[in-house]
Amino acid sequence: MNKKYIVYATLIVLVSVVMLSACSDKRSTGLEYARNMYDPIAYNQDQPNKNFANGATAQTPPANTDPIGFVKYELANTKEGYEASAALVNPLPLTEQNLLEGKHFYTVFCSPCHGEKGDGQGHIVKLDKGISGVPSYHAADAVSSRGGAMNTMPAGKVYHTIMYGLNAMGSHASQLTPTERWKVVMYVQQLQKIK
Repeated sequence: MNKKYIVYATLIVLVSVVMLSACSDKRSTGLEYARNMYDPIAYNQDQPNKNFANGATAQTPPANTDPIGFVKYELANTKEGYEASAALVNPLPLTEQNLLEGKHFYTVFCSPCHGEKGDGQGHIVKLDKGISGVPSYHAADAVSSRGGAMNTMPAGKVYHTIMYGLNAMGSHASQLTPTERWKVVMYVQQLQKIK
């Protein structure tokens, strides 16, 4: 018999044995070459931690500190804060790019309830007859539940409402950055002008 055939036959048998033995345990993930990449070294946030005096891993941030990129909004979620927000002015310039981005964010976050045209007839309102009171931005008789006509609502009050929410509308502060909120305000002000 040729030596070459013996080597090939042996190789085929070895590969077959390895493949069949690997299939025997369905729970096995195979070989692990870097075990330390599978086991985390860091503590989980809810795990006890002897490195801190209070024994907790998740620590409260130090006093008077803010997360990176955090922009503080000084007005409280009160009627007084809402009224004070009327003095806020949109810091962004009215440009085509800002309006396009504002329209995009409005379409994603606001139009399901407020409608594409700002008429208060979004698809959620149309589907669920239990949702009512979503205001139109441009109707002459549309009034905010806090008082005041919707079509003349100042930019700051629109921003305040996006920041904190109102009635069934939740806050969008976690979904939109301050700059994105001002772009939405800019687009809403365009919708207020529709006749």
